Amino acid sequence: MVDRELMEKAREAKQFAYAPYSGFRVGAAVLTKSGTVYTGCNVESASFGATNCAERVALQKAISEGEREFLALAVAGDAEMTTPCGICRQVISELAPNARILVSEGEQLRVFTAESLLPHAFGRKDLL
Repeated sequence: MVDRELMEKAREAKQFAYAPYSGFRVGAAVLTKSGTVYTGCNVESASFGATNCAERVALQKAISEGEREFLALAVAGDAEMTTPCGICRQVISELAPNARILVSEGEQLRVFTAESLLPHAFGRKDLL
């Protein structure tokens, strides 16, 4: 699967977002090493801490199906360029540290690494 196809899947997932409070819809699509694509959208809650971001939904769906290796994660939001939030950056650094993170900037695709999005991330190495 090419990057643009994965981004299109993220855009398609965005249409299912449940964002009655922010009005800001996000979709994500994660490509696994096995070639399977899992999608997710943001799901808001009135208790904002219970809100789930699209990136985490997609990764958690994949993890719950037994996937552990990820090649790429595309993120599509309502803004011209939507990058993962801080919590998602933390989760990506743990679950998909080697995945390419694809973000659209207008018609262009930008590619990030987990390390570039969250340098010096807290992780397993930091726990006793």
